[in-house]
Amino acid sequence: MTSFMASPTISTISRASFPATTSLSSFSHNRSGRPTYPGSWVDQVNWIPGDVFYANWDDVLVGTTAVVSTLGGFGSEEQMLRINGEANVVAVNAAKDYGIPKFILISVHDYNLPSFLLSSGYFTGKRKAETEVLAKYPNSGVVLRPGFIYGKRRVNGFEVPLDLIGEPVERILRATENFTKPFSSLPASDLLLAPPVSVEDVALAVINAVTDDDFFGIFTIEQIKEAAEKVMAWSPLGTLLL
Repeated sequence: MTSFMASPTISTISRASFPATTSLSSFSHNRSGRPTYPGSWVDQVNWIPGDVFYANWDDVLVGTTAVVSTLGGFGSEEQMLRINGEANVVAVNAAKDYGIPKFILISVHDYNLPSFLLSSGYFTGKRKAETEVLAKYPNSGVVLRPGFIYGKRRVNGFEVPLDLIGEPVERILRATENFTKPFSSLPASDLLLAPPVSVEDVALAVINAVTDDDFFGIFTIEQIKEAAEKVMAWSPLGTLLL
């Protein structure tokens, strides 16, 4: 059983991760609880409304073997430090204290940004969360660092097809990477050159992390893609996500 924790401003990846054809089940712990829009995948997730800072961990973590956190968001410096950093630290420590053997954090690529930009509350919070995961789970903690994640997302009841932008951009950047590689060392170059990542690939990388005990540490955009392809090769989820 795998527990998901997500901010209401960040989509969980439970839809793509653990459909009923696998031996894994999933929980989503978030402020809003069960989504109001329809979808067969919604019924495959156990929804627990709540706030990570005030969670009853006995309700959330009982029977859990791994925790996947998608907690994150934007706002003031203080808000970003709290949701990207402190909230994840709370979740990591709760999971560790509860004896959960694996913690997976969806973090963010640094885009080769200069240090003064990486010192913002958003990135500082993310890196604080990463440090906590790797400290508390040195031999099983997983940090995924995708860039822009695309897929279909619902905002205020409307579906936003981010894949219409993300998928062609990813294909173009991957097809031209031999030509653009010389520019990758330039500050902030990855804002233009880092390929987007599909939500399906992130989900498959999470599955790989949950099922493979040798999969731990920090994983880049390319390594996320490789992990996804590895799962595609052996799992029926590969065809379900296409």
